Amino acid sequence: MPNNTKVPEFILLGFPELQEFRFLLFVVFLTAYLFTFFGNALIIGISNLDVGLHTPMYFFLSNFSLLEMCYVSVTVPRLLGSFVTGSHAISFWTCITQMYFFFFFGTTEFFLLATMAYDRYLAICHPLQYPVLMDSYSCAYLAFGSWMSGFLTPFLPTAFISQLSFNSSNHINHFFCDTGPLIKLATSNTFVAEVMVFLVSAVVVLLSFLLTVTSYGLIVSTICRIPSASGRYKAFSTCASHLVVVIIFYGTVIFMYICPRSGQSSDMDKVVSVFYAIITPMLNPIIYTLRNKDVKKALEKALKRVMNKCLKHRGRTLLTVLKGTSTHT
Repeated sequence: MPNNTKVPEFILLGFPELQEFRFLLFVVFLTAYLFTFFGNALIIGISNLDVGLHTPMYFFLSNFSLLEMCYVSVTVPRLLGSFVTGSHAISFWTCITQMYFFFFFGTTEFFLLATMAYDRYLAICHPLQYPVLMDSYSCAYLAFGSWMSGFLTPFLPTAFISQLSFNSSNHINHFFCDTGPLIKLATSNTFVAEVMVFLVSAVVVLLSFLLTVTSYGLIVSTICRIPSASGRYKAFSTCASHLVVVIIFYGTVIFMYICPRSGQSSDMDKVVSVFYAIITPMLNPIIYTLRNKDVKKALEKALKRVMNKCLKHRGRTLLTVLKGTSTHT
């Protein structure tokens, strides 16, 4: 810990005004976490097991689902633990580590969303060249680049924040260690840290947003030139799910990190944080299964296989029992 830091631990206040509903909050957040974790795990499993889903689109979707599982695991388990134990204390370096990984997975999500938009652009605007342009090597490089960019981006902001002095209050008015609430507690000059966080956030969000918007602008232009209505619908349906996720995630994060902060309360920050840190990852399995015919068909096939195996197993067990009873008689 830096010599000028006198706070050995922080207290994450969470939702103090809702303490009487602690059990209800625990159940709600636990349900959301389990649904997010197993829902995204199901998408990964289906994408890998069904041969029809061995395409670049579902390769990136599997990466995105894995990312969402990691993303919620950074904040929600500790929040659930605080509901159960009543302890809200978190050590200085655990707090810094949580902040880093939240930044890491959030940044990776922006780059993956831009990559997925680029994949849809190639598939719709350049269908003949698509198999060559988006082969397995290209998919691997783009996915690796997204993860590596997300891994490297938070280093500077995290380093600057970790060097600040925290020798006054140690109560963080949030349910996890985010950059804004942590900087507010610092007693030393926070100008460089604030500028660094803002610049990095702005570059990541706006650059990936520009790439995503450009891809979808070209996609819309191409779709509008398709003569048949059924052709336009089919082309748009392949990217509709991704577009919904993009709008929800970018909208909440831009509101939180890029928009001017004057007059915005900490309670509003927490509400917005719950939306993009917990609710949005939970919506991912719903959006990509309910609005995606390929995933729904793959799920139906998987369920039929499981049911057939269960019926065969029961049939064999019944035959074994009947043979045993006939032998005894």
